[in-house]
Amino acid sequence: MEAPVRTPRAAPERERPTRSPEDGGRPPRRRERGGEYADQQDAPVGGQAVIEGVMMRGVRHWAVAIRKPLPEQFVDGSVPTGEASRGDIDVEVFPFSSILARKKILRTPVLRGMVALVESLKIGFRALQMAANAQQADDEPEIGRGEWIIAALGGIGLAVGLFFLTPVGITSLIKDQLGSGWLFWTVEGVLRTAIFLGYLVLVTRLADLRRVFEYHGAEHKTIACYEAGLPLTPENAQRFSRLHPRCGTSFMLIVMIVAIFVFAPLGLLDWYWMMASRIIGIPIVIGLSFEAIKFAGKHRGNGVVGFLMWPGLQLQRLTTKEPDHDQLAVAIAAMQAVLDREDPRTATRRERAGIEVAA
Repeated sequence: MEAPVRTPRAAPERERPTRSPEDGGRPPRRRERGGEYADQQDAPVGGQAVIEGVMMRGVRHWAVAIRKPLPEQFVDGSVPTGEASRGDIDVEVFPFSSILARKKILRTPVLRGMVALVESLKIGFRALQMAANAQQADDEPEIGRGEWIIAALGGIGLAVGLFFLTPVGITSLIKDQLGSGWLFWTVEGVLRTAIFLGYLVLVTRLADLRRVFEYHGAEHKTIACYEAGLPLTPENAQRFSRLHPRCGTSFMLIVMIVAIFVFAPLGLLDWYWMMASRIIGIPIVIGLSFEAIKFAGKHRGNGVVGFLMWPGLQLQRLTTKEPDHDQLAVAIAAMQAVLDREDPRTATRRERAGIEVAA
């Protein structure tokens, strides 16, 4: 991978956030151009919140913007105190070439979702590593690649165990009492969804993650502002909702629901075959969920689609918080770094193959 381009940016003055759409405001859903209006459209851009920063991704580049901590924000020269960082914004940009654009076979529906997820995870974990290292004091060693690989594998293993193996394991304990395959997969699906919702509630109660959720909101608002065709300023971005139909939170809820229908035809099996089927079936569930949220992003104005996506949007009220002016400036810096190097709207259909789900 080529060396990043570093673009230091000065920290803007803090402003009081304007009222959000959830608080009674109304985001502009159309943009004005020469007296005419054009409807807001889905764009092949996505992103992810990281520690004191935001990663934004186009079709040929991705960028990370991180607010650097000030020296006085460290305790004993080691870790930040948890206060809002007021340092400069450090931006790094990387070229990206998706294998989906090069291999036609991988762009097959369902299969493309599996590949897109792997690519997104690879970029996402790299961005998280960079953000974590940026918060280290100068005299502290950086977190190595090996440590992050172990952490990534551990996180994936935890997700598989918690959301797939635990529900089927618990339901298997009462398999004889349930008596039918239909009732079994219904109970398993409800239990899986309940575990997921419970996990979200517990995570959102962690005070240390609140600023990450605020950056998540800043990411969504910035993407929505770009999709509406408005100039990327904190004032414009603040007018938009922090909820976005292509968010990973909505995607995960769809995964929980799609899994019910994927595993239902298997019926009642021995517990070990059930465990194996849940692991083997995860790529299929991911691929189908990708197609669902990809469709939703392109048809966000459709009433039926809006109704079906409503639960996922409401879940984002847990995983996003209202950002302030400084946090929006960070998200915009990441987005602008990508836009300075490409125009995502001019991307070919094959270049867009895996990006729509990444908001």
